[in-house]
Amino acid sequence: MGQLIHNRKAIEVFRRELRKNPTPFESLLWDRLRGSQLDGRKFRRQHSVGVYILDFYCPMERLCVEIDGSVHTNNDAILHDKDRDAALTQLQIRTLRISNAEIETDIEATLTKIKACFNN
Repeated sequence: MGQLIHNRKAIEVFRRELRKNPTPFESLLWDRLRGSQLDGRKFRRQHSVGVYILDFYCPMERLCVEIDGSVHTNNDAILHDKDRDAALTQLQIRTLRISNAEIETDIEATLTKIKACFNN
């Protein structure tokens, strides 16, 4: 099942472009997640599951970390995010949403929030 829905070839080019052009907030968080720095958990950047591209994905924890900017505050985006989160939940993938402001103002609190989702 995993190979059929994870990192599908059809959206590989788009995922690569997203990795090449991260937002400043994605870069800030990636600097702290890359190389299994956070409690030894490996995170993948711009990992796809089905039709969705996840900002960050920790396979060990089945955890998706999404960074939400202002575009996520309009009604259409809120509905889309709810549908997306529900689809991921169906696949036993939990979603943690973090705002740009959280990353910008207190990266340590952001990392603590992510670690709180680990199933130690």
